[in-house]
Amino acid sequence: MKQQIHDTIFGTHTRAGKVFDVALIITIIASVTIVLLDSVSAMQQDYHGVFFKLEFAFTLLFTAEYLVRLWVSPKPKAYATSFYGVIDLVALIPGYVAIFFPGATYLMIVRLLRVLRIFRIFKLFRYLREANVLIRSLAASKRKVTVFFFCITVIIVIFGSLMYLIEGAENGFTSIPKSIYWAIVTVTTVGYGDISPQTPLGQAVASLTMLVGYAILAVPTGIITAELAIEINKERLHHHCLSCDKTGHEPDAKFCKFCGSELPELQEDGPAH
Repeated sequence: MKQQIHDTIFGTHTRAGKVFDVALIITIIASVTIVLLDSVSAMQQDYHGVFFKLEFAFTLLFTAEYLVRLWVSPKPKAYATSFYGVIDLVALIPGYVAIFFPGATYLMIVRLLRVLRIFRIFKLFRYLREANVLIRSLAASKRKVTVFFFCITVIIVIFGSLMYLIEGAENGFTSIPKSIYWAIVTVTTVGYGDISPQTPLGQAVASLTMLVGYAILAVPTGIITAELAIEINKERLHHHCLSCDKTGHEPDAKFCKFCGSELPELQEDGPAH
């Protein structure tokens, strides 16, 4: 029985597993929709009781799902500490806060926990193979992207300081932090327009800042795209475990070497011979 439940929950290649996944996806979307509607004052006043009962039901369902996953997992600790295991747990806590402290919304920490119910939407990533590839690509490129953003920070501070010196308080650049705010808005091509240079030299620096902003947009995209191509290639050659999301298994592997869960069938994309 335990093995059958495991195959249903983790075995997306089985008929029962696919039905379970579809049902769980619908439940997740419904629960997130309730969270969104509950934040609308008019809806909350008219349907507070309905929202509360639905939240209670969803919380019980997700609690049961989490406990069953722990029970059927060959290595419960590996699942509990995995990305999706943490997401499952974090998504449960706000639900119980909303149930046991419904009138404590004035407390900032409680309001924060209630909003964290939206974390349930991350549970959908488990059923999107491409999302897992993207997450691994972002993780692999974090060092390069961090260095890139450090360089951008230096550029923004320089441009902001220049505008503070050139324009001054009389043109709205009353401090270096406020000038840096202008530089961030300009480099990211948002351009709110609440602060703008008035002198010819300031406008020249602003034009240069805009050009730099357009030029640097492609850099992180290129970095992440390169890592994404690498991860896609890995995905074609190796299994990834749906339970703990670890990779590095041999093409003929049947079970995860990290948590012991059954691996999905390998579907290698390539030309037919």
